Amino acid sequence: MNEPVVGAAAAALDVVAVKPTETDPERVLDIPVPAVVVDYEGSGSLPDADALRRLAAEKRIRVTTPIRADGFDPLGDDATDRQLPESVGRVLVAGNPAYLSEAERERAIAPRLRAARDRWPDAWVGTEGIERVALAVGGTQYELLSRTTRRDVAALRAAGFEGTIAVYAPTVFVDDDDAVLDAVGSYVARRRPVARALPDGAPTDADAEGQAREVLLAAARDHALVGPPDAVGRQVADLREAGVDRVVGYPARGLGRLLD
Repeated sequence: MNEPVVGAAAAALDVVAVKPTETDPERVLDIPVPAVVVDYEGSGSLPDADALRRLAAEKRIRVTTPIRADGFDPLGDDATDRQLPESVGRVLVAGNPAYLSEAERERAIAPRLRAARDRWPDAWVGTEGIERVALAVGGTQYELLSRTTRRDVAALRAAGFEGTIAVYAPTVFVDDDDAVLDAVGSYVARRRPVARALPDGAPTDADAEGQAREVLLAAARDHALVGPPDAVGRQVADLREAGVDRVVGYPARGLGRLLD
């Protein structure tokens, strides 16, 4: 299968999200985007301070920080957070339970989010699962793309919300069903409406068949940016027209595909 050239399409994104367990974050220096979000995948995967400083010297850098996790808790152990360079911004999130201990998962979110926002007033706030709390503390609202994103954002703007809205979306610069499912099938399968619609035990990658395949492919186009570079560019433009300020793309087939 011939791969499209996607360097120009990557430039349509405002931010690229990278996962340190998958790629060296410094590779984003070669991608024509002005900003990078480094996702949190556990304390052992966080790039060291020197690497983050090198990135911040070239691009705007934000690190996803789980406010309930040891090392990032603004009301407790915040040693790791304080070791991050001052040039690095924050994306404050409640935290994926997969990366939290049982004790961390029990910690109250609202007071920690407020304390973290007070410390980092320019931080983005991840809204997944805590939409009302996130909106209440203010800051850039960082949402996951869904089938209702355009409608929800347009409604917020119509209601007078003037804050910044950023949207995160896995991005697949190809329109091949098998490639799309291999890249984002497992991701979209974790979204609650999708999980409810899937048959029990169904594969979520290119091996999916029948109803499961139909559900997953529809969900992929609701929860991800999918298609050739020009099609992804149009989807980004549609989000901006709805009122989204920043589109954050996670290259779900690998960062190297953005360097073609």
